[in-house]
Amino acid sequence: MSCLSMKSLLFLLSIPCLCSGQPLPLALRFSTFLDAAKVFHLHWDHDENEVMTFELRVRTTGWVAFGFSLHGKITGSDIMIGGVHPDGSTYFSDWHGVNEKTIEEDESQDYELLSLTEDKTYTTVQFRRYLRTCDPNDLDITIDTQRLIFAFGIDDTVQFFKGQRMVKSLFLMLVQSPDGYKQPSVSLEYDLKLNDFAVPVDETTYACTFIPLPIVKTKHHIYKFGPIITPRNISLVHHILVYACGNHSVLPSGVSDCYGADPDFALCSQVLVGWAIGGGSYQFPDETGISVGTPLDPKYIRLEVHYSNFDLIPGLIDNSGIRLYYTPELRPYDMGVLQTGVFTFPVHFIPPGADDYKSYGLCNSSQFDEVNGAPVPDLHVFGYLLHTHLAGRGVKTVQYRNGEQVRFICEDRMYDFTLQETRDLKNEIIIKPGDEILVECSFQTLDRTGITFGGPSTLNEMCLSFLFYYPRNNISSCMGYPDIQYIAQQLGQEASDPMEGMMAVNMVDWDNDTVKSAEKAAKDADQIVVIKTIDVSNFFWSGQDNPTGGARAPGLGLAAAGPEAVTLWSTSATTRPSGSNQKA
Repeated sequence: MSCLSMKSLLFLLSIPCLCSGQPLPLALRFSTFLDAAKVFHLHWDHDENEVMTFELRVRTTGWVAFGFSLHGKITGSDIMIGGVHPDGSTYFSDWHGVNEKTIEEDESQDYELLSLTEDKTYTTVQFRRYLRTCDPNDLDITIDTQRLIFAFGIDDTVQFFKGQRMVKSLFLMLVQSPDGYKQPSVSLEYDLKLNDFAVPVDETTYACTFIPLPIVKTKHHIYKFGPIITPRNISLVHHILVYACGNHSVLPSGVSDCYGADPDFALCSQVLVGWAIGGGSYQFPDETGISVGTPLDPKYIRLEVHYSNFDLIPGLIDNSGIRLYYTPELRPYDMGVLQTGVFTFPVHFIPPGADDYKSYGLCNSSQFDEVNGAPVPDLHVFGYLLHTHLAGRGVKTVQYRNGEQVRFICEDRMYDFTLQETRDLKNEIIIKPGDEILVECSFQTLDRTGITFGGPSTLNEMCLSFLFYYPRNNISSCMGYPDIQYIAQQLGQEASDPMEGMMAVNMVDWDNDTVKSAEKAAKDADQIVVIKTIDVSNFFWSGQDNPTGGARAPGLGLAAAGPEAVTLWSTSATTRPSGSNQKA
């Protein structure tokens, strides 16, 4: 649709402004407070005409501002400013940020006012705009994380740079509101949490313990989960993961470092549910849930809580975890979670001084049937959770079939470490056995002088995409990593094995040219694919050439990964997906 026709349609769809009356009775599905003090309350919704409608209720009788920013800065921002004068007249207009000290009113006014009212406590403004206005001074509303910028004053003298101004990351293109799901008539709750855990005085801690799932006499479905965060520790808890354990696992007791001296605390690798900083509760679609109570279902889980105590605060006691909501009212399908992306250890690295460095992890599902122990049905993917650490700037997950790109499964080009949440896909997508899933992560390390390696610390990096799907199978993860020897050789280093390859890249004199060379080499290199299952068994090494002509799996030292079944093989760079060069 052209810009002219879009604006003409918006004019035709316009609703008379009830500026001095009551707000229009809009049925907006989504809402949240934008700030901890609950001064700003936002309702919003979007429709099939690519129009987004907002209602902003602010605890002030002065001016209010709301808009979008690329990186939380004023420069290049897209802002609405409005309010009600003491005489009852209103003002409302569309502005943009010229620099960090100047804003200007737009020549093209692309925010349509629906209602603007004020009482003794609140100013309420209802307005709408197109997701894409075609105005170069406006920012598009996309399927990425949005940086919202909002401000207010105590009177109607607009002083934007002197008012109370804040920034918040929010995903606006939500698919389903909580009210849109079926609520079971019988609902039970069960908490998986740590009990009075003394958080160590360390920058990074991974605390793990093993907890039984609810004991039920008949099959039940977990249909929802949410975080339990000790209020005073909300800034310390980075993420919480719940892993299903195989029923033949011999599990340790107590609480210990997940990835420390005792490898038993790293047992269990199939993610059931996960929460990360900035996220909230999540309810599964009506047709699926996590099965508990049958002989095939896990009886125990591993709870993993990641703390980031950068200020080294002593004496902290924590009781954080996950609350499960479950019901005897069964859904048609059991669901699972497939972890994809870059196999984190030992060969993931990001060079220093990079503005936009891309890492790639490939999942080739052609051996799913063999690893699963039975034919794997099509995966119906309905949701996702993307995960990197502090250097991450973007994540995309792409599906390929027979060497051709099928679709982008999910992506976030404006990824924010402080907002990691499970999100619904607009439409379910189907992954067939034999399909390939490529995860591409973009990293920025301009402020770092040394290599950033993959690892559990917040200052290390990860590149992961968790796909929520049904019906459940036995595969817990399918991840890949590039041939590090090839990368080292392309950087002019000698390496006869993967360990020498990692040592060699640490010897590179990094500049713009070597960063680009490393990224190209990582993209061109063969990918070693690692598949894990929930079942405890011996390692399974495919030890065979991939049908695409890849090299024999090198068999890196993965014995420490735990007793879950693992399959490795290489896939040739000449036929594997080429990542970001493909078009959606």
